[in-house]
Amino acid sequence: MFISKDWRINEEIRVREVRLIDENGEQAGIVPARDALQMAVEKGLDLVEIAPGAKPPVCRLMDYGKFRYEQGKRDKEARKKQKVITVKEVKMRTRIEDHDFEVKSKNAKKFLDGGDKVKVTIMFKGREISHVELGRDLCDKLAEALKSIALVEREPKVEGRNMVMILAPRVDIAKNENVSNNAG
Repeated sequence: MFISKDWRINEEIRVREVRLIDENGEQAGIVPARDALQMAVEKGLDLVEIAPGAKPPVCRLMDYGKFRYEQGKRDKEARKKQKVITVKEVKMRTRIEDHDFEVKSKNAKKFLDGGDKVKVTIMFKGREISHVELGRDLCDKLAEALKSIALVEREPKVEGRNMVMILAPRVDIAKNENVSNNAG
């Protein structure tokens, strides 16, 4: 409803006429700014310009302090509901044992279930870098193991002495979990 974060109030409004909305949200029509300010003073309220781009600008009679407090509460609520997606990292070597691979796979699954992205890093040591296909096979094996809950966001790519792949949680899975959590 409100366009700007910094509203002009009372004497800061420097226009000749304004479209006035009273404290009940009713349109009072187009009135001179001085008269609108006088009405606000008589009612113990503030005259707040809520749509400066309109012709004439739209002003409203309201308690500005209370309005700013309510707006702050709404902004705080909105910030609470935002989900911050972080990127967790799982590092492996090309000659990883099966059990160690399972442990790394379980860690990646836990991160994905938590809604985080997973950066898979395959580290090459010495001459291992000449066998990048081993790293690609390992990335493919992990992607295959997690395909039910993850999508490959970035294909395996060699960066220096490492190969990096990024997995993202599947959106449809996360939505289904939210629906089942809300239903129960």
